[in-house]
Amino acid sequence: MENTYISAIIKQFNYYKLVGDKTFEQLKFQELQWTPNEASNSISVIVKHMVGNMLSRWTNFLTEDGEKEWRQRDQEFIESYKNKEELIAAWENGWKCIFNAISTLSDQDMNKMVYIRNEGHLVSEAIFRQLGHYPYHIGQIAYLGKMIKGDNWKSLSIPKGQSTTYNKEKFSKEKGKRHFTDEL
Repeated sequence: MENTYISAIIKQFNYYKLVGDKTFEQLKFQELQWTPNEASNSISVIVKHMVGNMLSRWTNFLTEDGEKEWRQRDQEFIESYKNKEELIAAWENGWKCIFNAISTLSDQDMNKMVYIRNEGHLVSEAIFRQLGHYPYHIGQIAYLGKMIKGDNWKSLSIPKGQSTTYNKEKFSKEKGKRHFTDEL
């Protein structure tokens, strides 16, 4: 029997990954390295930070602290990807780590204790923590992409001025159990 809680979590993570993927598709490598000012991070650096976090948090998720000794967090904020392919490969590797960890969870695992920097979290709390952290950064990625592309940006959600048309199409369908990502 399918665990609907786990499958909903996976769908939500897949949605956030898709937003990043669709942003990367629109940008050249040099654009992925652009920063609006010295205090800001480029998309490339944000990806590097996210991947570091993903690998640390989700490797041996149920048995080791989520902040691994081998993680070099400060290094995540230094530009290092040599090309877009390397950035995408790292991004995919981080997400693979997440999906491998989550897809093996059971209902009984949700109330187990895991640690991040020695702070205890129920598995469900640790998942919610990351469901807050990753969209925060993916929003930054998409916004930077939108700034870079300007009028050439391809909207990742309902384009401006098209809400009425979008809602009309949605309400023309029968009510039913669906996830908003099912049609993406």
